[in-house]
Amino acid sequence: MATLESHFTLPLPAFDRPVRLLIVVAPFYRDIADALIGGARATAAACGAEVDLVEVPGALEVPTAIAMAERMARFDGYVALGCIIRGETTHYDTVCNDSSRALSLLGLQGACIGNGILTVENHAQAAVRADPAGHNKGGGAAAAALHLVALARRWSAPRGGLGFRPAEGTA
Repeated sequence: MATLESHFTLPLPAFDRPVRLLIVVAPFYRDIADALIGGARATAAACGAEVDLVEVPGALEVPTAIAMAERMARFDGYVALGCIIRGETTHYDTVCNDSSRALSLLGLQGACIGNGILTVENHAQAAVRADPAGHNKGGGAAAAALHLVALARRWSAPRGGLGFRPAEGTA
C-alpha cells in the first residue's frame, strides 16, 4: 500500500528574485480541486512565489490554458491541477493520456510545469492524494514547477569567457 512507503522529497529551492506561478485547475470535483489548490498555494508561499489561479472546464483544457499563458503572459512556471476518476467508459483513458501527453510536450518545449492532475479509481483515492495533510499532490506539483524554474534560471544565466570578443575599441 502506498501509504506505508517512504519517499525522498527534495528541499524547496531558494530564489534571489520573485517567481510567478500560474495554477491552472479543472474543478470538476470541487472538493478535490480545492484541496489540491490549498497544497499548491502553501508550497508556493513557502518559496515566496506569487500565484495566479485560473479555472478551466476539464483536464483536457489544462494544457491548452498553459500553452496560451506561455505564449501570451509572463509566468515563470505552471501548476496543472485536476482529478480524473475512472468511469464506465474508455473516456477516462483518453482524458488521462491526452492531458498528460500535452503537458509533457509543453515541458519538453521549455515550460516549467508541475503535473498535479490526479488519475484515480475512485473519490476516496483522490481525497487522500489531494489532502495537504495527506499525500499533498497539489503541493508536490507546485514543488516540481518551482524546481524546474530554478533549473531554468540556473541554466539561462549568462556564460562568461566563451566565444569571441571584439578587439579593444572596435565595439
